[in-house]
Amino acid sequence: MNRSIFINAAVATVIAAVNTSSQMPSTTGNSKPQAPAVFVEEASTLETPTGSIYGTLMLPKGNSPFPVVLIISGSGPTDRDGNSRILKGPNNSLKMLAEGLAANGIASLRYDKRGIGESAKAMGKEADLRFDDYINDAALWAKKLRDDKRFSTLTIAGHSEGSLIGMVAAGRAAADAYVSIAGVGKPVSQLLIEQLRKQLPPETLKSAEAIMAGMAAGKTTDPVPPDLMAMFRPSVQPYMISWFRYDPAKEIGKLSVPILIAQGTTDIQVGVDEARSLSTGAPSAKLLLIDGMNHVLKNVPIDTVKQIASYSDASLPTDALLISEMSAFVKKVRSAKGR
Repeated sequence: MNRSIFINAAVATVIAAVNTSSQMPSTTGNSKPQAPAVFVEEASTLETPTGSIYGTLMLPKGNSPFPVVLIISGSGPTDRDGNSRILKGPNNSLKMLAEGLAANGIASLRYDKRGIGESAKAMGKEADLRFDDYINDAALWAKKLRDDKRFSTLTIAGHSEGSLIGMVAAGRAAADAYVSIAGVGKPVSQLLIEQLRKQLPPETLKSAEAIMAGMAAGKTTDPVPPDLMAMFRPSVQPYMISWFRYDPAKEIGKLSVPILIAQGTTDIQVGVDEARSLSTGAPSAKLLLIDGMNHVLKNVPIDTVKQIASYSDASLPTDALLISEMSAFVKKVRSAKGR
């Protein structure tokens, strides 16, 4: 089995997402909608001090104002459509999610995070990147959407790593609602150690635990053992320190807006227990467990061959129940001005 695909989202991010470059290609848009188009797309750009971040605004056909959803992609070099350069082909999970929302009269904005795809040049130096940069970017996108009179309500939705980014940004940007899709419910430091204990030999694990203990205390380690450099290189440690500060179960509890927590039962990267942990942090949230949905939002059984194939299969649709339940949730959201 290709563990580079199924290693937990947190580990994948540290290895791949932070170490990006301006040469990283985008895998956006390789499949066609199966039904007649019910939307129009617009290019959208967010200017930041380190460069431009590029996104796609999808608008339903009809008269505005529309409810709008800001969609934040997951870990690793994952672009606005849910695709990754480290996979054999596109799955277009987030693009299909946006199309499904549009078919239900809901607009959306999805974007390549800094360092990814078309936004690669906004990365800056790896040593200067912080987790809060992703949160600030999401909050700025949210403000841009809030100021657009074509939209009535603003919901922020984050997938995988984007779940934590989205929930913090939702609070900072005063979003009207929040959706977590396949989000983890524990601090990334705890998640990493659980994963590494399954994969590293005792001596290497001991070194990894020492480095992580230092980062949890806000300290960097240098030098790093050669076999841990890919994950804990000195230039990435400041980013990890900033990431370790956030506990998803606590952050989601700070929100006072309607919340939907969606999780698939055949997700082999993020388990159902993570969704339940988030739900514990926000008892009033709606918990949606979708039978048969995996991490890339496809309906796939727990079968190694089928799971691997689904990560690069744009012919498999994004789960219909996720689209219908999320659409129903977003349509019920009221503007903060009306609450």
